[in-house]
Amino acid sequence: NLGCSDINKSNEKNGLSELKYYLGADLSYVNEMEDCGVIYKNKLGNVQDPYLIFSEAGANLVRLRLWHSPSWSNYSNLADVKRSIMRAKAAGIKVLLAFHYSDDWADPYSQDAPADWLHLIDDTDKLSEVLYSYTFNVLQDLFFLNLMPDVVQIGNEINAMILQRSGELKPIDWNRNSILINSALMAVRDISEKNNYTIQSMLHIAQPENALWWFKEAKKNGVVDFDFIGISYYPKWSTKNLDELGEAIKVLKNDFQKDIMVVETAYPFTLQGQDEANNILGEDSLEEFPATQDGQLAYLNKLHTLVKDAGGSGVLYWEPAWVSNSCSTRWGKGSHWENAAMFDFKSTPTKALTWYAVLEN
Repeated sequence: NLGCSDINKSNEKNGLSELKYYLGADLSYVNEMEDCGVIYKNKLGNVQDPYLIFSEAGANLVRLRLWHSPSWSNYSNLADVKRSIMRAKAAGIKVLLAFHYSDDWADPYSQDAPADWLHLIDDTDKLSEVLYSYTFNVLQDLFFLNLMPDVVQIGNEINAMILQRSGELKPIDWNRNSILINSALMAVRDISEKNNYTIQSMLHIAQPENALWWFKEAKKNGVVDFDFIGISYYPKWSTKNLDELGEAIKVLKNDFQKDIMVVETAYPFTLQGQDEANNILGEDSLEEFPATQDGQLAYLNKLHTLVKDAGGSGVLYWEPAWVSNSCSTRWGKGSHWENAAMFDFKSTPTKALTWYAVLEN
């Protein structure tokens, strides 16, 4: 194992290269899965560290989520994220750290502020100060441990206004939204300058049709100092097919002059389940490919080709290691994603894992 002092020496220059294309995975579930007794096998059928499995397959970027104070979970808090970043860096993989700015899942339908910040919810200036300090201090802590990420995602699927009361989803007040987002972006810039360490920033919207209007409004309201546009693309929830996704990326690239990455996508290799937890991706999640291992790989190959040809910078898969297990979620025992993982029901890689090898071509 590499020690913290050795990790940065083993990696190339921090930050993502402007010329390099990235294929990777969100591995936020790995620590929890292993604690639940899950094992992962490589293509030879041998049990191996999943970070090494993905690294050896050719993946070059890992995405990790960070919740503020998740009292309902022992994972995706800062201590767990430190453990995950160390594993990623030891495997020689770049890191994208996704701040949810919530104690729970943040997505287009939920942008709940951390409980510790609720008393400031109506004071935009003070809330922006807390947001800045939290972002800055987390990154400074990671820097001291040689665990600095290469890219920081400001919020998760922030289609709606960030930092709202639980259960509340008000329309976007762009004066408030821009102050808060720019405050977090400034923290990333300041920590980079203070430590002479390049960290890039990303804003992330769910589904390309939403990214088209959201970034137009963001630019109009002065949210411009970021490096990457991140997009979630799931056929189940998008009004655009794969070819239309490619066209949307071209428009975004041309209109906003940002690097663009699909940071969430997935495709089922079967419509069967292995546990009592209902699977999220079913028949309504299919594009032009069947729910088979060949279909899963064909989807990813076409997606990659379209993104790259449109001028995009990469694709990340969500969440290939969330396999069936003996633990329970709040909604059922097992995994709601095992039919869309990159490991079959015997813990061996699906054909989709070979997708990462296209980076060598």
